[in-house]
Amino acid sequence: MKTDNVLAPDRVPTCDKTRALCRGDDKASLPRDARLTINRCNLPAVVLGSLTYQKYPTPLLLDGVAEFHGDLFRRLAAASSGARAEVFRDYLTVNFRLDWPEEAGLNTSVGALRKGRAKASFVRVLRGWSFDSDSRDAAVLKGWVESRFGLTPRYHGQPLRDPSGEPYRRYLEMRSHGLYGTNALEAQFDLVYAFCQLQLGLRHPGARHVTLYRGVNRMADHEILARSEGGRHVILLNNLSSFTCSRERACEFGDYILEVNVPLSKIFFHCGLLPGVLQGEDEFLVIGGVVEVTLSTL
Repeated sequence: MKTDNVLAPDRVPTCDKTRALCRGDDKASLPRDARLTINRCNLPAVVLGSLTYQKYPTPLLLDGVAEFHGDLFRRLAAASSGARAEVFRDYLTVNFRLDWPEEAGLNTSVGALRKGRAKASFVRVLRGWSFDSDSRDAAVLKGWVESRFGLTPRYHGQPLRDPSGEPYRRYLEMRSHGLYGTNALEAQFDLVYAFCQLQLGLRHPGARHVTLYRGVNRMADHEILARSEGGRHVILLNNLSSFTCSRERACEFGDYILEVNVPLSKIFFHCGLLPGVLQGEDEFLVIGGVVEVTLSTL
């Protein structure tokens, strides 16, 4: 996995005439219909979803996570590198009563158990995504990104352009069904993201980007905002997408290869972060927005 450094904050160009930062450069902006006006992190969606943010990222902090779960981060700081994943899983198991759902209010009647998702957890949802990124579990993850970062999904089985349309209604229905009867799934994802960011920071001190790849068959399926020479395109990603750190692996998924310098702060989860989760395909789950990509073919 190739990581790159960026300019220190005090060296980032801020002149209005700088192309990436120009207020009149539409390519750098997140389209209005791809964002919410509010979110639950330290930067608004219009900023964190912009091309400027891709080039000059800063940490993304979710509201209340550090304050409510200080004990977890103290335990992680005291743990060895090889033990942190186990410390993290143990904390979530106990804190969210994952092995004791009845203690969290689960109705244990036979009928309720048939309808509910008592065993749904961050692990099962991530595995569900790995099988189908348009599944109910995937709708839950895309909904979490929408809630926390203010980036609306652009695709879930079908393009999602009209919030009043049938495809968007179907996505909302899948999202609500995926959350129903579970124990604070979105709060679990908050901690997964925070843990991922902690681990990336420890493994790649000083780095701000990683080069990732995505194989696609049809560029027409992507929202292309601008084209430049050398195969460079500015595109709008779905609010959560799968990438890989291996160009060879990306070739297995399409004839066109998208190469992207992804901010580490936009990686929600990656293979190897937790044993037994997303073990194949060198997969990375990347939070979306406007990005510049380099397009190449096999």
